[in-house]
Amino acid sequence: MDRLDDRSRLKEILRAHSVMRGEFTLASGQKSDIYVDCRLTTLRAEAMPLIGRLLLAAIDERGWRPRAVGGLTMGADPVVCALARESLESGCGMNGFLIRKEAKKHGRERYLEGLAQTAGVDCVILDDVCTTGGSTVTAIERAGAAGMNVLGAACVVDREQGGRQAVEALGCGFAALFTMAELLAPRAG
Repeated sequence: MDRLDDRSRLKEILRAHSVMRGEFTLASGQKSDIYVDCRLTTLRAEAMPLIGRLLLAAIDERGWRPRAVGGLTMGADPVVCALARESLESGCGMNGFLIRKEAKKHGRERYLEGLAQTAGVDCVILDDVCTTGGSTVTAIERAGAAGMNVLGAACVVDREQGGRQAVEALGCGFAALFTMAELLAPRAG
């Protein structure tokens, strides 16, 4: 499969399964008549390799060379796993990590799970949907606090409501596979 085919297929899966209309309250607290429940796509077997390949291409285009990819649980979980798995096919073998919303209250009492050592590790932060960027910013800050070098952040869908700007204000690059406008645009004849 080439990248345009992957992108076209993933866009159709997102439109068919994840874009919903109604009355919703977003994680940011904002109200919206459109909701993108990305997990209905990111957890689909047919979408996982597409997500992994497309995010790998986006990371490569920006010249980022991470050793690990991760994000705030739960939206990032399937995205992290898809990319980590597909990275084996490209020969770059990026490991995944997840960031808890609250530090674990037992064991090693950490925010980050999946990596034994974090100091100096180059990483990219992932998310499924980025609205205001709150979850992505939290993940960037926690990865940085763990001593990781955050190269940038990437998401499947950018709702175009300030998330990109919030991430870039931290000095991080940003990539999105799709914007909300792309998902809502009429299908070409």
